[in-house]
Amino acid sequence: MEHEFDEPYWLGHWEGTPLRGAADGALPAPNPHLVAETRDLRPGTALDAGCGEGDEARWLAAQGWQVTATDISAEALGRAAAHAGTDATQPAIRWVEADLTVWDPGVQFDLVTTHYAHPTLPQLAFYDRLCGWVAPGGTLLIVGHLDGAGHGSREAASVTVSAVTAKLAASTWEVITAAERVRTMTASDGRSVRLDDVVVRALRRSAT
Repeated sequence: MEHEFDEPYWLGHWEGTPLRGAADGALPAPNPHLVAETRDLRPGTALDAGCGEGDEARWLAAQGWQVTATDISAEALGRAAAHAGTDATQPAIRWVEADLTVWDPGVQFDLVTTHYAHPTLPQLAFYDRLCGWVAPGGTLLIVGHLDGAGHGSREAASVTVSAVTAKLAASTWEVITAAERVRTMTASDGRSVRLDDVVVRALRRSAT
């Protein structure tokens, strides 16, 4: 079913999604691409753009990052803050309810990352905004869907490696990772789901 990725959609999405977590109370793990691509970086300030229930924000905070975690859904942020309240990472995370198509953080970050975030903007225009929030010497990490089928609008939810890297001028960015990766995950109903991911990591060379 086609739909817009607007605020009413995301509010309804999270309100209709069961609370995640294993039967033993363990919280979901962060996206494996985040772990692989950032575990060797020196912690600093980080922006998690479209944080959902906060899996990635909690992991970053546990590694020593000071995290600003944003989402358009108050329901998602409430769950994320509740999850973080169960461990020592809570003081290192600032939860911000924000529409990333218009929000301005007012600062730049040492790491800006997003995982499958779908705003009302076209994906590449959204990534343009993220680029502007990376400090010189900082890292941009984008994880997206190569095939967004099943997310309401395949075209709006899909992106390619070449399309993302084409936005990163060589004078400003050093592309470290540009890959299509396949992985599987277990859905809430127990099904094994294949994900075709786009992973792009880039280092910002300068302020231009």
